[in-house]
Amino acid sequence: MDFIHSQHSLSALEWGLRAVISYFFLVIVVRVLGQRAISQLRLLDLVMAFVIGNIIAHPLSDEELGLKGSMITTIVLVILYLISLFSVLKWPAVRNLVNSKPITVVQNGEILYKGLNKARISIDVLLEELREKKVEDVKKVALALWEPSGNISFFLDPKYEPITPAYLQRSAEPFDLPRTIIKEGKVDKQTLQTIQKDEGWLIAHLQRFYQTEINNVLLATMDSKGTLKIFLYQ
Repeated sequence: MDFIHSQHSLSALEWGLRAVISYFFLVIVVRVLGQRAISQLRLLDLVMAFVIGNIIAHPLSDEELGLKGSMITTIVLVILYLISLFSVLKWPAVRNLVNSKPITVVQNGEILYKGLNKARISIDVLLEELREKKVEDVKKVALALWEPSGNISFFLDPKYEPITPAYLQRSAEPFDLPRTIIKEGKVDKQTLQTIQKDEGWLIAHLQRFYQTEINNVLLATMDSKGTLKIFLYQ
């Protein structure tokens, strides 16, 4: 384990072992930090991403730097990060200090130039975000907020909202998430048991209605009504 400490020279195998240990160490660190740190880079997350990456990168490129010190430093930073998250959740004053408030950039169909400047985004960025939300006209937007996560939240004027069963005062069928029973040519036997079917039924169904075999199926799903949808390899 001498390759973890600083050395005047390292063999190719020792360099490789350093990289492997660093890789799995970072995987554990990210696991401890949680999904929030990799899905939304807020202030604390961004600081951690830059600092930890910088700390681990140096020992991987400089043989005279030990890996042990970098790992200890990273562990301490992770502990501080978790303490900071706890503080943000528990004390509003800390939360307001760390997390920025949303900035209004569109209100009642009008673009707020001061809001754009405060959020440090351009008209092009605003229009791009609108297009991604399939909104072609700013005038249809009742409210748009630049969130601390770097995304824009849009709320359309009610008259431009799509008509829903609730608006028409009609009942709608409950949400139904189809179950996956075949994925990439492999049968999910546990799901088949849940829907009270067996592999023999599945094979016969594929032969009768699709003239194909399980190996040719990219994806097969079934909803609560028993409707089977098949997607074949193309």
